[in-house]
Amino acid sequence: MNTRSLKLVALYIVLTAGAVIMVFPIIWTLVSSFKTPAEIMRIPPTFLPQQFTLRNFEQLFETLPFGRYYVNSLIVAITTTLLVLFTSSLGGYLFDKYNFLGKNLFFILILANLMVPFEVLLVPLFRISHSFGLVGNYGGLIIPFLVSPFGLYLMKQFCHEVPNDLIEAARIDGSSEFGTFFRIMLPLMKPALSALSIFTFMGNWNSYLWPLVVINSTLMRTLPVGLAAMQSDFGTRYGLIMAGSTLSIWPVVLLFLVIQRQFIESLALTGLKG
Repeated sequence: MNTRSLKLVALYIVLTAGAVIMVFPIIWTLVSSFKTPAEIMRIPPTFLPQQFTLRNFEQLFETLPFGRYYVNSLIVAITTTLLVLFTSSLGGYLFDKYNFLGKNLFFILILANLMVPFEVLLVPLFRISHSFGLVGNYGGLIIPFLVSPFGLYLMKQFCHEVPNDLIEAARIDGSSEFGTFFRIMLPLMKPALSALSIFTFMGNWNSYLWPLVVINSTLMRTLPVGLAAMQSDFGTRYGLIMAGSTLSIWPVVLLFLVIQRQFIESLALTGLKG
């Protein structure tokens, strides 16, 4: 084997080892969800369940309104993701392709939000949400996050790579401004929109602090809050936590698989010939 082949083999070994390390906690959670509570706590631990059981999943739905938690998380994550994709794509197009008074100042203020920890904004955001009657409902979980500073920045940078000649050609052909955006720019934004959808969905699906603060009803809890409550309301029941965690990861995994294929296809099919 030549030097290049040895480097390639070493690279694959390192990448495979890294993949195993990253995936192992998910596999451990999955196999542990089928173990009895006694086997989960056994020392030394066992990897595969010696006594396969589905009781953890049955108790999960018997003890908690887990289905309602699941629906709440899906509603919040999907709705927020779709709205962020719309506001970010439209805002990025606006900031890059239009000139208006104070554009650079507004964009700098938007970027400044990325430097402020969410914990600093927690109290004023809660007070504003409370004054608008958004505490304890879906509005409080969705409306404060309709606009993403990171999404605006990402889409603006992506729009900057699109030549202005395309926009001018569409206007000459009689297209309206919204028509130009939806027919020309939006299809070209698919790669950036795919990446942004993954980040936004995962961020809202895994969000814990804000739902914990803004929700005051058990039935309005999202999955992270519901899973964390099992440690206080029912003690530390690791079997239920493992089962709930196993069920909660699949929407993110499925979304990633679907968006990953779309992302690759968009990179292959989207482009401009000079």
